[in-house]
Amino acid sequence: MRNAMQLSNGFIVTTDNSGAIGEKEQDVVQVPDDVTSYYSARVTLLEQWAAGAEPEAIVMHNFSSESSWGRYVKGITQLFDELSLPVPPIKGSSETNMPTLQSGIAITMIGAPVRTLTDVKKLHWFTYGKPLVGNELLEHPEYIANLLFVKKALDSNIIGRIWPVGSKGIHSEVRSLLGDVSFLSSLDCKKTAGPATVILLGISEEQVKSAEQHFGQLLEPIVFL
Repeated sequence: MRNAMQLSNGFIVTTDNSGAIGEKEQDVVQVPDDVTSYYSARVTLLEQWAAGAEPEAIVMHNFSSESSWGRYVKGITQLFDELSLPVPPIKGSSETNMPTLQSGIAITMIGAPVRTLTDVKKLHWFTYGKPLVGNELLEHPEYIANLLFVKKALDSNIIGRIWPVGSKGIHSEVRSLLGDVSFLSSLDCKKTAGPATVILLGISEEQVKSAEQHFGQLLEPIVFL
């Protein structure tokens, strides 16, 4: 698993946070609160999928303001609606005692394992999407890995494993997944991929052609040396 925690009862816990991204005057990236929560939930959900799980409950920590809560819920709901998935129950807490100068949110998901994880060394690995961060997400949405495509590919067994790429970039994630390997990619492998705009996909030999047709031009093979 990537950054997931497996509890003794088998449940999977994943989390993501965003700071200085939102509607406050001193936020570094100015976007609506629902956009912030959408992308934070996206990362947390991808971590669930990487662990072979589907979320059953969501805990949200809101450091922005009480008024931000509804907008954050809206973004999370939008993500699950786009994937035709039921929205898990959402509970949590808001900071109401102290006014903050910048936005802050953390989203935790608790899920149950539903998929068997294939051995990573038995799969061919690809990148899907391009690394984007900050305002680049708003400027180039066409380069962001499409989660609906990923969900459909998981459900139809076109892909065997997924591994989201975050702030440390493709190079770091490939090393975390496969060890000290050397590889080539046409993408900037040291650049942050923000809220997992790039996903590593593990695909079996017999499913490679189906995956190429399903994902299109954003799917690129990782060439190992």
